[in-house]
Amino acid sequence: MVEGLDRLKRKLTKTIPQAVFDVTIKAMEQGASDVVAMMRRLAPKDSGALAQSINWTWGDAPKGAMVLGKSSPTRDGLVITIYAGDQTTMVGEREQFQLARLQEFGTQHMQAHPYFFPSWRTLRKRVRSRVTRQMRKAVRDAAK
Repeated sequence: MVEGLDRLKRKLTKTIPQAVFDVTIKAMEQGASDVVAMMRRLAPKDSGALAQSINWTWGDAPKGAMVLGKSSPTRDGLVITIYAGDQTTMVGEREQFQLARLQEFGTQHMQAHPYFFPSWRTLRKRVRSRVTRQMRKAVRDAAK
């Protein structure tokens, strides 16, 4: 038999995938934090409630929040959700009248003040590159 075959199998099936998973999670968290920080800077600051309500979470957004973006699920079903708004930023009683949506897209009587899509378009390439770079680095480090 070939020497070291068991060690190679262990690296390929356990060590490398776990290392890649760990760094991918951290890179995704950092990317979500960067997008949220830029969104908060661009959000209108009339009362400050909208900017304070912008955040990210693993899984589903809190009740009453407008989901702005979701990542693809990881192998364990983890999904990062970026959201804005909560019960305090509702305009009326219907969920589609969330202040976050009205500010992003505007209405016929109010000009739009976009904060999500400009942030995402600006940082999308950087976030994806960071995740890919960290994954490659983890594979190289774990393969040593």
